[in-house]
Amino acid sequence: MSTPPFERAGANGRLTLAVPSKGRLGEPAIRLCAEAGLSFELTERSLLVPCSNAPVDLLLVRPSDIPEYVQDGVVDLGITGANLVLEAGADVVTIADLGFGRCTLEAAVPDDAPHQGVEALAGLRVATAYPASTRRLLADRGVEAQLVPVSGSVEAAPRLGLADAIVDLVSTGSTVSANGLRRIGVLFSSQAVLVGGREAVERRRELVDRLDLMLLGVVAARRRRYVMMNARAADLPAIRDVLPSMGAPTVLPLAEEGQIAVHAAVDADDVWELLPALKRAGATSILVVPVERLVA
Repeated sequence: MSTPPFERAGANGRLTLAVPSKGRLGEPAIRLCAEAGLSFELTERSLLVPCSNAPVDLLLVRPSDIPEYVQDGVVDLGITGANLVLEAGADVVTIADLGFGRCTLEAAVPDDAPHQGVEALAGLRVATAYPASTRRLLADRGVEAQLVPVSGSVEAAPRLGLADAIVDLVSTGSTVSANGLRRIGVLFSSQAVLVGGREAVERRRELVDRLDLMLLGVVAARRRRYVMMNARAADLPAIRDVLPSMGAPTVLPLAEEGQIAVHAAVDADDVWELLPALKRAGATSILVVPVERLVA
């Protein structure tokens, strides 16, 4: 792989972060950087984008190139899919899981095929756009299959007679089902990750840790909601029993004697069950708001 026509990472004293320029990871990665507090302006032809409020430069490249750019020291850090790191076999440090771009690398066979489980791929022709990681993951299970590397619509391979089964990335599974295939097992679970070069992580430790802190503050906040409510002081024990907060909730006295306000950060997934339980425990005027950033 050729080196892009710009200075190598660190040559100007700034941290270089590679982010996906397109695809399903592109827009979420850019949005994460912006929500983390990095200030930058993008144009349609942006490649190397300096941040005006931090010593960080964003490099917009294909997500599949990022693992090797990080490994080779072309950039300090990168945001890409864990599956792409695995496929590239890149020697990088995974610094953080970023909580978006979730998918699984799964095996699938035609609906009328008798095969059950990943082990049933042994001896079959398996079409995949990820031959390196598929071979490695199957070998870990002691499964030897004949891999058929393809690009484009992997799901069509069995129907065209190119393969007996496929291994491909699955988000919702709708494309697999629409092509008359049945999922038989997960080989690898993936999401967007922040990765760094081994030498860069040690040499630029302070900046790397600061960027990691800013990004993870947003990632953690996305999983939380801030709940505020009023209640009688006598109902506080019952409210605390149903409130899965981060540590003890904040309790404030109100102007009316015997009344309190209770504030707590809770898991976003708990809100559906939590609100009725809080009402039953005596909470009133319940307000649920998003959390912009959460640093534990």
